[in-house]
Amino acid sequence: MIDFQRLALSDRPVYAPILEAAGERGCEYSFANLYLWGRQRAAMVAGCMVLFSQFNRKSVYPFPVGPGDKRAALDAIIADARSRDIPCRITGLTGEDAAWLQESYPGRFRIHSDRAGYDYVYHIHDLADLKGRPYQKKRNHVNKFYKAYPQAQAVPLSESLMPQVEAMLSAWYEKRLEEDPQADFYMERAAIFKALKDYEALCMEGMVLLDGSKVLAFTLGSPLNAVTFDIHFEKALPEADGAYPAINQAFAQHLREKYPSVQYLNREDDMGLEGLRKAKLSYYPHHMVEKSWACLLEDGYEY
Repeated sequence: MIDFQRLALSDRPVYAPILEAAGERGCEYSFANLYLWGRQRAAMVAGCMVLFSQFNRKSVYPFPVGPGDKRAALDAIIADARSRDIPCRITGLTGEDAAWLQESYPGRFRIHSDRAGYDYVYHIHDLADLKGRPYQKKRNHVNKFYKAYPQAQAVPLSESLMPQVEAMLSAWYEKRLEEDPQADFYMERAAIFKALKDYEALCMEGMVLLDGSKVLAFTLGSPLNAVTFDIHFEKALPEADGAYPAINQAFAQHLREKYPSVQYLNREDDMGLEGLRKAKLSYYPHHMVEKSWACLLEDGYEY
């Protein structure tokens, strides 16, 4: 059995460089996301980072990354699943990963596309500038926002703003849960407050949209790799019409100025939600990070 350990902040110097060097992968390969969400566990096997996670209330193994022996790492994962008496499910596969898996384990895995998990990736200039006809509606929303809030300004997240941001978020979640008590916001709320607590240690960047001392919107992200920044959270007051596109554009401008090497913004997946998919497509992604998952056929299970 693999000796998986719960991820701690002290693990960042070990694992973050491996994740950032893994090329373009999904947002689930962000150290910040692994640390913030659920009960993610990690280990090093044959020079690869291997993970044991939960997805849709099922135990899964994200595809291993790192410079080591991936065949040895996958063999260890298969053995680990058997020792735990659980199906072996591999998630987060890119097209290249899926081809490698089928070639390395012919006839043993079935590959399934995970459209709900595709990440939406945008060129930073598109979101920072909102140029051209495709973005006319977005520009109109931003202009409408600043017309309604002429004193509003976007400022980087700082320790002094933390109490106001936390108060705004508490009110946001309280209202949403009041409107829909069955809504599943509990994990997200826990993750976002954990992110605020540890945002410096996680090397995160945040931005706040202020009208005087009132927080109208807030966003938070971290580097995914050398050229891509991952946008983890974005919240705005529902009554502040246009605040979402305003904070989106302001954060893109801030990141472009501060990190000239960043070319893309990964705004993560749509979870298969129709409204969220429509919203993400309305910003015209540069490309998608396509993902799939695989099940070991000899286990006799599907997903």
